[in-house]
Amino acid sequence: MNIVKLMKKPLILVTNDDGIAAPGLKALVEVAKEIGEVVVIAPDSPQSAKGHAITISGPIRLNKVEVFEGIESYECSGTPVDSVKLGKYVVLKNREVDLCVSGINHGSNASINIIYSGTVSAAMEASFEGINSIAFSLLDFSWEADFEAAKPFISHIIKQTLENGLSSSKLINVNIPKLSSKDIRGVRVCRQADGRWEEDFLEAVDPRGIPYYWMTGKFNLMDKGEDTDIWALENGYISVVPSGHDLTKHEAISGLKTMEMLNLQED
Repeated sequence: MNIVKLMKKPLILVTNDDGIAAPGLKALVEVAKEIGEVVVIAPDSPQSAKGHAITISGPIRLNKVEVFEGIESYECSGTPVDSVKLGKYVVLKNREVDLCVSGINHGSNASINIIYSGTVSAAMEASFEGINSIAFSLLDFSWEADFEAAKPFISHIIKQTLENGLSSSKLINVNIPKLSSKDIRGVRVCRQADGRWEEDFLEAVDPRGIPYYWMTGKFNLMDKGEDTDIWALENGYISVVPSGHDLTKHEAISGLKTMEMLNLQED
């Protein structure tokens, strides 16, 4: 057994989608630095709902910054996914990353929100590279959100991931209810709830007389199961959903077999 390896601190890449100045990122760094060696690479401005967007139409700037005392930190001009790519291939290109954590997001990324989330997409990008990854979100959109109650649970989940891995998934999506530490009932591993956003667009005219639209909407839950992330959150639990990037609806394959055909004009 390699004693030196056992004593070596795990290397943890920390990122987010709310930007390098977000209080949620600061809270995540405070937890992660007690567990391993932390390197932060995050967007230089808020990038919420960017999903898995990447920058291909122009250059990406990467600047070293002094934001967290004693922590190597960089701000990226691109998206959350760009931040992870630069971490993997530029900043940490000759090093093995043990874990990527993204967040703590200001607001929920449960149910269908996972599709739109820059927080989850950043972690998912790391999972593409074979890195165990966790996306953390707190159900509080306020910039003054209190992350203290979440910290012990985040620490527990990070330590469990480093110790035991993530089984067949390289990514977990963690959402935390807006509750005090004594009111959080625990952690539940569950599935993503079936739900969707019903959008509405407010139409108005700007001062120059040009019409514009502002998207609003409400979340419609179509899933009453008690094994979902939404149920867990509504009942005081932290939800942990094993996630991935395979969007194949495997159970639908057999029903589409009638579409298959041979090209009879082949040589």
